[in-house]
Amino acid sequence: MPLQNRVTPEGEIIAHAARGLMMGNRGGAFHDERQVLGRRRWVSRQWICCVLSFKDRRRQVMAPGRYTELFFLDEATALAAGHRPCFECRRHDSLRFAAIWAAVHGGNGNGRAMAPEMDRALHAERIDTKGAKVTYVARLGDLPDGAFVRLGRQPHLVWKNQLFPWMPEGYAPPIPLLSDVASAEVLTPRSIVAVLRGGFVPGVHPSARDTDGC
Repeated sequence: MPLQNRVTPEGEIIAHAARGLMMGNRGGAFHDERQVLGRRRWVSRQWICCVLSFKDRRRQVMAPGRYTELFFLDEATALAAGHRPCFECRRHDSLRFAAIWAAVHGGNGNGRAMAPEMDRALHAERIDTKGAKVTYVARLGDLPDGAFVRLGRQPHLVWKNQLFPWMPEGYAPPIPLLSDVASAEVLTPRSIVAVLRGGFVPGVHPSARDTDGC
C-alpha cells in the first residue's frame, strides 16, 4: 500500500502510488513508527519544496523520529499547497524566489526576503485557524502561469493560456482559458501568485509542458 505522503494543490496529503518530481517537508515529523500520519499535518511554518536527489544522500522515507517526507507532482503543485523552494538543495531557485518576493512585497534592504519572513506570511495565507485551506477569488485573466484554481471541485493549473486539470499522476488534456469564466477560486497563496507574476517560473510536469502549443 502506498504511504500517505503525496500533496495535492489544495494542500491535502493523500496516499497514491505516483511520487512526482519534487519532495519536501513541513518542518519535522508528524508520522508514527508505523509510517501513519496522526492528526497533525505540519510541525512548523517552514514548508519547503526540495529536489528528489541531493549530494548522493539516501533516506528511509518516514523513518522513526525523522521528518515526514512529502512528494509533489511538480513545483507548481508545491507552491499551490504553500511550500517555497528550499535554501539548501535548491539554492539558485530559492535565492531568485526570495529576490522576487522582496521586489514585489517590499524588501528589508538585503535585496531578498528571509526565510522566516516568507514563512510567517505564507502560513497565514495557506491555512486558517482551523487548519482549512485558505482560498480567494480572482479574475482568471489576471493570474500568472503556474497558479492553481479550483473549477468544478478540481484543481486546474493556469499555463500558457490553458487550464490543465490536475491528477496525482499528471495533468489531463487542457481546456482553453475560458473567457466566459470571469473569475475562479485561487488555491495558490496570494504572496506566491505575486512572485509568479513578478517573473518566477515554476517547474511543471511534462504532461503540461509537452502539450502541443505549450
